[in-house]
Amino acid sequence: METAPTPTHCPYCALQCGMNVTPLPQGGVEVTERPDFPVNRGALCGKGRTAAEVLSPALRLTSPLVRSKGRLVPASWEEALDLVAERLGRTRERYGPDALGVFGGGGLTNEKAYTLGKFARVVLGTSQIDYNGRFCMSSAAAAGTKAFGLDRGLPFPLEDVPRTGCVILVGSNLAETMPPSLRFFRELRDNGGTLIVVDPRRTRTAEQADLHLAPRPGTDLALALGLLHLVVAEGLTDEEYIRERTTGWEEARAAAMGHWPEHVERITGVSVPQLREAVRMFCAPQAAMVLTARGPEQQAKGTDTVGAWINLCLATGRAGRPLSGYGCLTGQGNGQGGREHGQKADQLPGYRKLDDPAARRHVASVWGVDPDGLPGPGRSAYELLDALGTDIRSLLLMGSNPVVSAPRAAHVEERLRSLDFLAVCDVVLSETAALADVVLPVTQWAEETGTTTSLEGRVLLRRQAVAPPPGVRSDLYVLHELAARSGVETGFWTDPEEVFEELRRASAGGPADYSGITYRRLAEENGVFWPCPAVAATTAGHGEDREGGADGEDREGGADGEYREGGVYEEDGDPARDAETAVSAPHPGTPRLFLDRFATPDGRARFAAVTHRASAEEPDAEYPLLLTTGRVVSQYQSGAQTRRVAELNAAAPGPFVELHPRLAARLGAAEGDPLVVVSRRGRAVAPARITTAIRPDTVFMPFHWPGEGRANTLTNPALDPTSRMPEFKTCAVRVEAAR
Repeated sequence: METAPTPTHCPYCALQCGMNVTPLPQGGVEVTERPDFPVNRGALCGKGRTAAEVLSPALRLTSPLVRSKGRLVPASWEEALDLVAERLGRTRERYGPDALGVFGGGGLTNEKAYTLGKFARVVLGTSQIDYNGRFCMSSAAAAGTKAFGLDRGLPFPLEDVPRTGCVILVGSNLAETMPPSLRFFRELRDNGGTLIVVDPRRTRTAEQADLHLAPRPGTDLALALGLLHLVVAEGLTDEEYIRERTTGWEEARAAAMGHWPEHVERITGVSVPQLREAVRMFCAPQAAMVLTARGPEQQAKGTDTVGAWINLCLATGRAGRPLSGYGCLTGQGNGQGGREHGQKADQLPGYRKLDDPAARRHVASVWGVDPDGLPGPGRSAYELLDALGTDIRSLLLMGSNPVVSAPRAAHVEERLRSLDFLAVCDVVLSETAALADVVLPVTQWAEETGTTTSLEGRVLLRRQAVAPPPGVRSDLYVLHELAARSGVETGFWTDPEEVFEELRRASAGGPADYSGITYRRLAEENGVFWPCPAVAATTAGHGEDREGGADGEDREGGADGEYREGGVYEEDGDPARDAETAVSAPHPGTPRLFLDRFATPDGRARFAAVTHRASAEEPDAEYPLLLTTGRVVSQYQSGAQTRRVAELNAAAPGPFVELHPRLAARLGAAEGDPLVVVSRRGRAVAPARITTAIRPDTVFMPFHWPGEGRANTLTNPALDPTSRMPEFKTCAVRVEAAR
């Protein structure tokens, strides 16, 4: 008897491509295309196509493991959970709640991320929680919140990209990181639009561009300011838009005018004619977009850098208008939702701020606790990892592999080893899990139901398609059992839909309002864009959808409410009550933000008065080159799962050092020769890959592998002062031939 395919979504990047999953009669699972999902229209990259391989019991954990006499050995769930609860309790009793750390992941579903944050604050009472999404798009989130009052990766659907006039794509190699999205940019060019790619390397994405700008790593801020200088000098600003919809222009303009073209050319290496051509291409059409990714964001000045690119959009009237705007290409599968619902050190569900008394009261009322008992903001991700073994004595870690993914990784590995106790929940025995005292094997994407939020702000339903292997439990089960063993018998559900129902109430009235979203709607509508308050049609202010989105007017929040302090959208009345009582004529969701006003108290966008500054670490005589890092098409993040798939490993079997032929000649290195890359934090060894696609002053390493080829052994943990993002994208190194 044939089994019907289950429509669901890919476990990897933030595109969250639609796919069908079908158990096969002879065993195993088949992944097939799902053309009805608008983001990928059936297309899948190699990672998505082979995603089912990691479901095999042969490739993953199927039993809890407990460390005994220095080795991890199988144990029962009762034994493992008892040990975790006992050791966490012992640490809290001896050192206090903030000696307990919790570290989450951008791949966790919204239900898991929400429950993990609640567990940390209600059960453990600790402020020390953050997640690996801090390493992904936090600078863009900070800059977007400053400028617009709200952070959502893309404020418009990807389907708008082919209909705009020009896109500047900054620091994204989406042809390799999210291949199905490339079709939108090809369609842009087919429709007569233009694509400008900013990247130090001539990547597969840059090869698609009408104009490729290759700045020196760490100089994206100067480049953006130089373009804005030219916009002003050539009289291309939209003065009416600036006057009516923004504030702070005079200060931002003055800062940009200090970055004249010849000065920017000296800093960035991008020629003045290229700067002028970029401005011409961006300003010629009626509509245009700037999209950033990790390149400009993973810098110790990432928030200011993204702010400068937003300034370019605001000065030319390209934000909050149809087919125009600034957006961030979120990386991890649920990087957006993961930061909205309580994993971040400073946030509560609904993208509320933890230090906001009103936010604390609202969430505490949903949780049934005293708001004064909720801990305050804690350390950011790297700072939390750096404190392990000293201030933080025990750590619960879910869905992350910082031994490979964190900056200054050898130091982070040392800190993990110094803990009194480490418990890890994961699908596979990652490099981090291998250091743990207890490892708990948990379900993954096709074995569980839950929601994720894509880079578009589209909330999606991942459906369970297959049963997990015997011995595997969900993360929600783990948190439920640990809460019960800690004396909290209620409030931690194992049914994801029950969790989501509480999440709806907790998010109601917040910036990321999910209160009008239900599992049924997600299944029927192919996802719903937030904010989506629970407001009946009679009060929702629905009108003409000016750009073909939902069947209501695309106002921010889409309802007759108002923006309160901090840009939080609230309906009139009690949002938690509305979430429970609004059962008909649901709000349509908000595909396009900011078309009428921005989510700031006065509805205006804020310019950022920023100036260029050097990277935290510049080359010198001892370390004369720049290292930049990134991904390859056949591996994902720390590679914990993709490195277990034979087809992907055959395509990308290991690390490499990409360098220019002139640098290779100076080193006497040939293709494939082992090279040693040395920074102030350590050394890595990998074979040479010689190409003219990279600048002669720069080397590139992918960061998916552990061991001697671990790129993050080298990277700099210098932090952005606002976002606390480490400076992954540039550090000073020297390169030597391995003798």
